[in-house]
Amino acid sequence: MRSPQPLETVDVVPGSPRMRDDVRPLLCALRPALTEDAFDRFAVEAYGQGLVFTAAYGADGACAAVATHRTLATSRGRILQVDDLVTDAGRRSGGVGARLFDVLVERARAAGCDGVELDSGVTNVAAHRFYHARRMSIAALHFRFDVRA
Repeated sequence: MRSPQPLETVDVVPGSPRMRDDVRPLLCALRPALTEDAFDRFAVEAYGQGLVFTAAYGADGACAAVATHRTLATSRGRILQVDDLVTDAGRRSGGVGARLFDVLVERARAAGCDGVELDSGVTNVAAHRFYHARRMSIAALHFRFDVRA
């Protein structure tokens, strides 16, 4: 069995070259309706609200995956809320996403969290398989009301 390639994780801040060159392209690929300008505005506002942008780099120095997350106090306990978790399309099924998920779990433990939570689109079956393989359970349904409609 091959040993996993090294993975370096770095927290990236808005306005930095890594945000522009590494984080933004992956998150815009995950959310195609998000333009680069809209992403830049979102990143600044969300960072101010405590969102952390964590990029994972392979041994070749290229960004392999990105997670956005924040620690929240909720009535369910203290949680690490993962807003986004995306692996570069060319690196999927290579263990990068699993290793980044493990980093998030360790951060949750270090922050005294009771759990890691995330939402996943109902049609994203590949992601659901990934989360179930990480022993995540479906604990709730997420509802939305569009106030602009």
